[in-house]
Amino acid sequence: MVTYITGAFRWFFKLEAASGLVLLIAAVIALIISNSNLSGYYFSILNAHILIGTINFGLNLSVLHWINDALMAVFFFVVTLEIKREFIQGELSKPKQALLPIIGAVGGMALPALIYVIINFETGYTLRGWAIPSATDIAFSIGVLSLLGSRIPISLKVFLTALAIIDDLGAIIIIAFFYSTELQYTYLLLMLGSFIALLIINKLGIKKLAPYLLVGLFLWHFTHGSGIHSTISGVLLATVIPHRKHEKDYSLLLKLEHVLSPYVAYGIMPLFAFANAGVVLNNITFNSLLSPVPFGILCGLFFGKQIGVFLFSFLSVKLKIAEMPSNSNWIKFYGVGILTGIGFTMSLFVGNLAFANISGDLDGVKIGVLTGSFLSAFVGYFMLLIVTKKK
Repeated sequence: MVTYITGAFRWFFKLEAASGLVLLIAAVIALIISNSNLSGYYFSILNAHILIGTINFGLNLSVLHWINDALMAVFFFVVTLEIKREFIQGELSKPKQALLPIIGAVGGMALPALIYVIINFETGYTLRGWAIPSATDIAFSIGVLSLLGSRIPISLKVFLTALAIIDDLGAIIIIAFFYSTELQYTYLLLMLGSFIALLIINKLGIKKLAPYLLVGLFLWHFTHGSGIHSTISGVLLATVIPHRKHEKDYSLLLKLEHVLSPYVAYGIMPLFAFANAGVVLNNITFNSLLSPVPFGILCGLFFGKQIGVFLFSFLSVKLKIAEMPSNSNWIKFYGVGILTGIGFTMSLFVGNLAFANISGDLDGVKIGVLTGSFLSAFVGYFMLLIVTKKK
């Protein structure tokens, strides 16, 4: 079992590490294009509408919304599959191993939100973005950590991966409860009915994908119309996908995770980054960065994440609630804590929900997320490079 879990973790770590580079390239290309002569084409394509179905029975969404509402539902589906696997048989299935990243993640979500609220307290409506700096980008953070190779013990790599997964779980809960629009109760009942149907399919022991996929499509449509963000449908669908602890048993969850993860890592996530990282920098000044929204996000990601993760983790170890990762020390641990400030994908996603259709604040979100994430990546990498020895 230990070999199996280690193998699964190594596969996941290598996948996320490689995809982090692709994610970075996509974001850089978006920034270059949005500040070039192609800027008009870039934004017009994202705002162009695509109708799927008929006028009376279909959805007519912009390209950006198809990416953020439909493709990102697949992203959340795969993320929830990973979370479910980790809690059933992975690193989060063992209480002592799970406690440290859970407690660290709580600190890493709470303190950035508090810092953002303090900075935006007087502006009122911008408080809606409080959750933006609370999440860690799995691919980007693991990608930076992987550049250090054997300098970093496997225990710290497991810690960062587990913490980022728990962060994603926290972000999913936040989106479901705090970023829903006005509820449409007819669609909400249809959404509930679809989920109950999925539970019945699961209880019947059905392991074929087709029934889950068919009902899952209806679930997405009803969730989209209910006022709850449509990506939550991906979360709900993943919770009912069957999984068995023993390797000899067929697991639809593991099969889907291995099939879909590369497409999400190298397709959906870079496409999301390309569609959401573009911001016109012509009028951006240092004072722009000091505006409440970008400054709150920057401080939350860079200062809040590292201090929150380290402080909560340090106290939990000293109080003997959790155990320190093996072959590590507090300096290395703090360096990894800095990398948790790489918010990027999830931070941009929450920012889009918080400030939908408010272009000025959306630009501020992008500036704050990009600056805070790149600063965390740069400082975290070089700190770890200095305090660790090459093996």
